[in-house]
Amino acid sequence: MVARVQVPGNAKRGEIIDIRIAIQHKMETGFRFDLFGKPIPKNVVNEVVCRYNGAEIFRAELGSGIAANPYMQFSTIAEASGEIVFDWVDDAGERGTERASITVSA
Repeated sequence: MVARVQVPGNAKRGEIIDIRIAIQHKMETGFRFDLFGKPIPKNVVNEVVCRYNGAEIFRAELGSGIAANPYMQFSTIAEASGEIVFDWVDDAGERGTERASITVSA
């Protein structure tokens, strides 16, 4: 799975920053059938976790009501320079990770 993450490259300490992620995933609900009438198994991204320098700052548990290529946005406070890491997993057990760096100045 591929994702696109948007994190500001620079911020001032204490500044509120917006973080965005879009994960490329079909998000099969389990309610559709293939060309032969066989059910397509449910396979959605069911968990997304974001860590800022190792500390969890965001967690989402998703279900079949989420559209394909899920997009999420949230805000946090820029505390220190470092790495923002997203991890996610789908129903098939496939995992993905994406990273972005931020430089925080006083």
